[in-house]
Amino acid sequence: MNDLPTAVPLEKAYRLLNHGPVTLITSAHGGTRNVMAASWVMPIDFFPLRLTAVIDVPTYTRELIDASGCFGVNLPRRALAQTTYDAGQSTGRGRDKIADLGLDTFQATTMPVPLLHGCAGWLECKLLDPQPTATDASLLVAQVTAAWADASMFRDGRWRPEAGIDTLHYVAGGVFFPTGAPFQVRTAPGSTELD
Repeated sequence: MNDLPTAVPLEKAYRLLNHGPVTLITSAHGGTRNVMAASWVMPIDFFPLRLTAVIDVPTYTRELIDASGCFGVNLPRRALAQTTYDAGQSTGRGRDKIADLGLDTFQATTMPVPLLHGCAGWLECKLLDPQPTATDASLLVAQVTAAWADASMFRDGRWRPEAGIDTLHYVAGGVFFPTGAPFQVRTAPGSTELD
């Protein structure tokens, strides 16, 4: 295990997602588990942190999430780029895709879902009711119940750019790019930036 998970205060956990990384969604129900790649995951409220994820209704992941009422959001690092791509290319129906992809897991603390080693961050999510209906049945809304990060990259509620943040962004056709090199701008005196 390369990652050193440390708890992230829930009021700062939105920062794990606000740069738009690709994610690996983990789910489990009835003794089965699954993983899929998802790019459309984003925070929609600060505290309590709620997020939205687009997960198509006919997918096996969606079936497990609907049955269990929970899921995990994992932020893969560059070393998992091929695995992230592969996770998005096939179903886990009828097999253990997590095992087939050679992923090492650990158990979430507040939800009965696996989380994946080798990631930069993790969010444990509880599905909220009611969910959006007819017009966008693929959209899920969840509340984050616990958040974790690799302590070498994210601590004190902030990403540490000097550590070399290597979360991924997916374009298409198997093309990823890592989070880029940071730069600082001048901040206004008395800035009201959320801290």
